Amino acid sequence: MTFSKHDRQIVRSLAQKVMEISALPVQDEQRTLWTRLNRLERVRPLVWINEIPWDELRGEELDCQSEHAYARELEGSLRTALYLWNHMRTDMVVDPFYIVNYVYHDSGFGLDEVTVRKEGVFGGFVAVDYVPIIKTEADIERILMPVITPDWAATEHRYEMACDLLGDVMPVVKRGIVHQWFAPWDTLIRWWGIEELFLDITDRPEFVHKGIARMVDAYLCQLDQLEALGLLSVSNGNHRVGSGGLGITDELPQPDYDGIHARPIDQWGNSTAQIFAPVSPAMHEEFALQHELRWLERFGLNCYGCCDPLDKKMGIARKIPRLRRVSMSPWIDLDRAVQAVGRDYIFSYKPTPAVFAWSDWNFDQARKDLVKALEKTRGCVVEVIMKDISTCRHEPRRIWEWCEMAMQVVEDYA
Repeated sequence: MTFSKHDRQIVRSLAQKVMEISALPVQDEQRTLWTRLNRLERVRPLVWINEIPWDELRGEELDCQSEHAYARELEGSLRTALYLWNHMRTDMVVDPFYIVNYVYHDSGFGLDEVTVRKEGVFGGFVAVDYVPIIKTEADIERILMPVITPDWAATEHRYEMACDLLGDVMPVVKRGIVHQWFAPWDTLIRWWGIEELFLDITDRPEFVHKGIARMVDAYLCQLDQLEALGLLSVSNGNHRVGSGGLGITDELPQPDYDGIHARPIDQWGNSTAQIFAPVSPAMHEEFALQHELRWLERFGLNCYGCCDPLDKKMGIARKIPRLRRVSMSPWIDLDRAVQAVGRDYIFSYKPTPAVFAWSDWNFDQARKDLVKALEKTRGCVVEVIMKDISTCRHEPRRIWEWCEMAMQVVEDYA
């Protein structure tokens, strides 16, 4: 595979800019801050933004100019990093290398989602109706154990293409899976149905247990293969953890790691059961957490929650082994959450992304909301995670201004 001089020039010029940024002293300062936060040390609140409506952020800075598909993929990654640095910097870290992920194939769980309606495209999101297809124990048995097949030839091919494009401007590294989003009920509910699930919890509790147990079996089957096939890598670097911040830590891998074969215990784990938001802690534990623990017990450090109201459920969350951070819905009772979390875990505070969807951008109100939240969480180990941004009403400057404001506010709480 050879690339045109045009493509190489574009990619290498962008890579040179990223390398210059990665060499700035602030990168090591940021890594130190995340390491200390992940140790539960007292540092200022750290800010990170993700799940951005990129479809609304068009422009010269993000428009790819390369011709070859792979060159455009690599160029897009570099342009995204530069855009974040220039406009939404927060406490991001820029690494001095390009990552080529291991390529593998997953046969899946055997069930396809069935939808009957789509409506209201908004900010890139579409409303979908799912048709319940799990109604009997025979349907549960249709959930298959995935088969994982590594493709080392494809991995090497992508690596060689990246090296060809980047030349000696930016190093290229191959890396396995460092983080997996584990939310078995997020998957299962699309086959089960929300109303159907809550009725079955009451009328057919053993049926529900069989369903979630089968789903977790499938995920663990997948995990075992990923480990055995050498597709995992140590997760202590510049990547997201669960629904929280960056996983940069000096507590992973484990002391007995052999330097080659990464295991789940050398990684961050996570789980969430968002569909159980309205149920009691006891019911959440019975039909979700006790099954999720089979996954969570395998990992070295854990994150729990996403859009869950964990302010009411920290009693059960504390049963998670090696729990390090908790992430909660923006619509929790913040006073209760602070009391429940204390300084025992990282509190992933998530401001509501609805601030960007207001008809009129109210910068002052967004600032007041963040200041009020940080006043209440002053005794906690806090990260401010802005995510789930479905729209900024095609006004990127709203997000730019929020990021700049958030960094100024957290400095006041240093």
